[in-house]
Amino acid sequence: MKKSIIVGFAALVLLASCKNDKKILDSLNDYNNSMETTGYHFGDKLNLPKDVTDNAESITISFGDKETSNLTVDPKFFTLGDNPVTFNIKTKGGETLNQDATINVYAKSPEKNIPYKIVSEYPHDPKNFVQGFQLEGNTVYESDGQNGSSQILKYTLGTTTPLMSTKQAQEDFSEGSTIVGDKVYQLTWQSKKGYVYDKNTLKLLSEFPYPNVLGEGWGLTYDGKNLIASDGSKLLYFLDPKDPSKLVKYIAVAGSSQAYDQLNELEYHNGFIYANVWQKPFVLKINPANGEVVGKFDFTEIAQKNTKGSDDVLNGIAFKGDHMLVTGKNWSKIYEVEIQ
Repeated sequence: MKKSIIVGFAALVLLASCKNDKKILDSLNDYNNSMETTGYHFGDKLNLPKDVTDNAESITISFGDKETSNLTVDPKFFTLGDNPVTFNIKTKGGETLNQDATINVYAKSPEKNIPYKIVSEYPHDPKNFVQGFQLEGNTVYESDGQNGSSQILKYTLGTTTPLMSTKQAQEDFSEGSTIVGDKVYQLTWQSKKGYVYDKNTLKLLSEFPYPNVLGEGWGLTYDGKNLIASDGSKLLYFLDPKDPSKLVKYIAVAGSSQAYDQLNELEYHNGFIYANVWQKPFVLKINPANGEVVGKFDFTEIAQKNTKGSDDVLNGIAFKGDHMLVTGKNWSKIYEVEIQ
């Protein structure tokens, strides 16, 4: 009889414990769901519900191969944008509870809409599927994509006749490019390698494999110290120009209410990274120190004049002094805009 009473009591204790554990997880889930839309900023504290904190002996958050007991959104641990994490709760009852969640981190200040006006137009060869686009002096250096017809070329602004060009292999799809001193660096989309050319002759000098973290080659620019590459994600990768296979660091990109992925063609100018969003008529102005989007150009009006299908989209950013040049894939024009 006593044994039955003990077993029954143990079952009640177990049932109560299970109900309490479920209450903790349900409360944490409700909190995480509410904050996923609202998001956090760096320095914010995670104010977990009392049902969680009152019943927890310890709480940690794991993210990839990292784990922390600091319930503050620390840039040493989190990136801008979405952070898939797991909450690990050791209860006062001795149980270990785990719950997956997404912690979204956004920039503190809203990105500004940057006004501009068109001050000039130049011809562009509509056969060119623009992937990389730079201006040095009055010479345009352009990376032209598509399997079987990819090339790097240069021409004088105001003309469409190449001064010289170098073709890529049949299997290569040319992507972003940038100028570093007397060389031009160029990415390929899925060949997992890039090329280095002599700037004057466009003679191929060497090639390099991507660091493993770079899934694909999209955009490329140079900040005077490092190459900066995009791969279509929310991340920008800083690479050593002396050894582009070496990753220096990376940053994630987000505004005040959303993360930005599909980052494509890149340009660096006066301390900021400019990036177009693939298949969107937007160019973002990004702080390279932390990935925060501080401004946005809306080129909808220009894009509508030139985009007839799904591929002929805005994709091409360069600077002519403090004026921006913009063009797109298979566009017949390059636009010079004054930033106001």
